[in-house]
Amino acid sequence: MTPIAHLSSGTRHRLITLGLASLGAAVFLVLGLPLPFLFGPMLACLIGALARAPLRGFGQVSVGARTILGVAVGASITPALFAELPRMLTSIALVPLFILTIGLVGVPFFRRIWGFDPATAFYAAMPGGLQDMVIFGTEAGGNPRALSLIHGTRVLIIVTLAPIFLSWGYGAQLTNPIGAPAADIPAIELLLMVAAALIGWKLAERVGLFGASILGPMIVAMVLSLTGLLHIRPPREAILAAQFLIGCGIGVQFVGVTWAELRRVVMAGVAYVFVIAILAAIFTWIVTSMGVGHPVDAFLAFAPGGQAEMTVLAIVTGADLGFVVAHHLTRIVLVILGAPVVAGLMRRAARRG
Repeated sequence: MTPIAHLSSGTRHRLITLGLASLGAAVFLVLGLPLPFLFGPMLACLIGALARAPLRGFGQVSVGARTILGVAVGASITPALFAELPRMLTSIALVPLFILTIGLVGVPFFRRIWGFDPATAFYAAMPGGLQDMVIFGTEAGGNPRALSLIHGTRVLIIVTLAPIFLSWGYGAQLTNPIGAPAADIPAIELLLMVAAALIGWKLAERVGLFGASILGPMIVAMVLSLTGLLHIRPPREAILAAQFLIGCGIGVQFVGVTWAELRRVVMAGVAYVFVIAILAAIFTWIVTSMGVGHPVDAFLAFAPGGQAEMTVLAIVTGADLGFVVAHHLTRIVLVILGAPVVAGLMRRAARRG
C-alpha cells in the first residue's frame, strides 16, 4: 500500500488541490500572465471543480492567510492617513445609498426574473461577505447552496474582470511591489507582524467580531504602526502565499456544482454581476466627478467583491489601501447590521399582506 493511501480522504483531496493550484500558478508564471499566484490557482481549481475533481479547501490555513492582508492594511494606516479622513467622508457617505440601490434593483431581479424565494432573493442581492450572507439567508429560510454559488460567482467574476477594467479603463499597472523580501525586513518587525496576525485574529474571534481574520490583525497592526513600532507591510512571500490560498478558496467554492445549478443559479449570479457592475461604475463616476477620490481608488472602493480580494488588488495596483478598505468596511458593516433587520421587516409586511 502506498504512503498516500494511509492518508484520510480529506488530506488526499487537499493534496490534489495543492498540486492542481501549484500547476495553475506555474502555468501563469511561465506564460507571464498577471497575478499568477492568485489567478493561476483560482482558474486551475475552478476547472478542477467543474470537472468533478475531488478538491477540498484548506480550512483554517486559508482563514489564517487572510491575517496577512489584515496586517498589510493595518501597517498602511499611518498618522498621515488620518489627515485624509475628511476627504474620504464624502465618498463613504455614498456607501449607504449604494447598498440601497443594489437592494432595490437586486431583490426584484432575483425574485421576478429568476424565480427565487423571497429570503434567497434578498440575501443573494445583498453585497455582504459570502459566509455572512449564507448564514443569515439560511436562518431566514433561504437556500444555502444557491446563496453560496451566487456569492461565489460574484466574487469570482469581479476578481477576474476587475484587473482588466483597471488596466484598460484606467491604465493601472498590476506590477506595484507587494512587499519587500523577508530577508530584507528586520527580525523584530517580522515577529511583531506574526504577533499582530495571531493575537488580533484570535482576540477578534473571541469577541465575535465579523471578519475576525482580517479586522483583528488590522486593528493590532494599526496600533503598532501608529505608535511607530511597525513601519513596513508583510514580506512579499507572505502576501503571495495569501494570494495563492485565496485563489484556491474561490475555485473550490464550485466543487459539486451540477449542470442544473450552472444553468439557473450560477447564470443568475453571472447576470447579477453585470447589473451591480453598472451600479458600481455609476458610483465610481460620481466619486471621481466630485473630485473626492482617485479613479483607481474609487473603482476598487465600490467594486462589490470580497474584502480580501479587493485588498490584494489594491496592493498590486498601488491604490490607497486606507481609502479602499474604509469603503469596504463601511459596506460590510452596514449590510451585516442592516440586512437581518430589513429582512425581518419584509417578512412581517408579507405576513400582514
